[in-house]
Amino acid sequence: MSESQGLPFPRRIVAVFALCSGGLTLMIDASIANIVLPTLAQDLQVKSSEAVMVVTAYQLILAMTLMPLAALGERIGHRRLYCAGLIIHSLAALLCLQADSLPLLIAARALQAVGTASAMSVAFGLIRAVYPPHQLGKGMAINTIANASGTALAPVVGGLVLTFASWHWVFAAAVPFSLVTLLFSRYLPAPEPQPHPFDRRGALLCAITFGLVIGGLEMTSGGPGLPLALLVLAVGIGAAWLFVKHELQQEHPVLPVDLLTQPPLALALISNFATVLGSMTLLIFLPFLLQHRFGYSPAAVGGLLAFYALASVMIAPTSGYLSDRIPVAILCTAGMAVAATGLILLALLPEAPSRVDIAWRLWVCGAGFGMFFSPNARLVIGSAPMRRAASAGSMVTTSRMLGQATGATLVAGLLALGLGDGNAPIFCALALILTSGSICVVRLLGERRQNTASAG
Repeated sequence: MSESQGLPFPRRIVAVFALCSGGLTLMIDASIANIVLPTLAQDLQVKSSEAVMVVTAYQLILAMTLMPLAALGERIGHRRLYCAGLIIHSLAALLCLQADSLPLLIAARALQAVGTASAMSVAFGLIRAVYPPHQLGKGMAINTIANASGTALAPVVGGLVLTFASWHWVFAAAVPFSLVTLLFSRYLPAPEPQPHPFDRRGALLCAITFGLVIGGLEMTSGGPGLPLALLVLAVGIGAAWLFVKHELQQEHPVLPVDLLTQPPLALALISNFATVLGSMTLLIFLPFLLQHRFGYSPAAVGGLLAFYALASVMIAPTSGYLSDRIPVAILCTAGMAVAATGLILLALLPEAPSRVDIAWRLWVCGAGFGMFFSPNARLVIGSAPMRRAASAGSMVTTSRMLGQATGATLVAGLLALGLGDGNAPIFCALALILTSGSICVVRLLGERRQNTASAG
């Protein structure tokens, strides 16, 4: 396999099919648990707040293990870890089928999260190896379609399973896609293991850091109390300092500090975090805005938010495809401009807006965010050397998770301060999007200066 050519035809087509099937597996598994929480809470006779631990434990394990597993994938080979993750996920599904208590179910879901993280951590690395560089944007577009389809199918599949079977089977719903992926996995790029030692201490510090930071952020929005949450965050920040200090001394670090020294990649990650934080702030605040201020029912709110998701699904693949032909910085800057326009339009909603008034504004917001994410991820993954693509991809995913947790904390803080009845959360999201847009402009100007210098 050549880095410049990717996989040859027809092997590339089969490998893309395997990756799409795997993407469906990962996204269905990551999103399907939400629909089953009320049912399992009633069946296991636990509080709804306790049932939510099934979701939060899964997300926390994902955030803690993505970077260490990406580093492990570089050592043993991306395909091996990808397949191992799908096998672990399927075996954990069998444990979910046998779970008769909440602790056992949480433990089984934690194991499923390890399997999902194993496959997810190297998925971008495999995409980078499947496609030649000039078609990487096309690959990201196809991957986005598969992931978005999995996210969209999750509630539908979960609802169908609950109609005909017990809630236990919901956690095994994605297993058929795992089996299909494993069947065609031999067509994925061959493993290229590296002989260097695995940084075990770095992996442990990474898991501790993200576990404490994200856990502390989630605790600030509810739970045992703010003092304990701040203490957990403080310990997490201390662990982060030790983690970074340790990684700077490693030749093969878990945290790819060598990649972060590249300005385009570092700026793209900062911009990604700001954009995720802005989008999550908006999405978490919108149900409060639409129900409390404008009086829409929960069902109507769900229908309106679908316009945001629909726009993102429509625009993200197109934007990813165009990133092979148009500079990424231009697409990202345009996306942030469109998203900012949508946020301003939302802030200017009339006192009694119709559904049409809200729907087209949400479509504009979703289109802007969709225009940003695929090209930005392409830049991060494409900027890394082939063997470090998985680590670069894990940073994109981890920054997204950190942005989601921080967004929930930000909205909870604004609501606690009594600022949820106005447009303060929208203006916070707008400030974050303008920050991300400014970073994109800096990247664009830097690329132009570099091109001018090369031409001279």
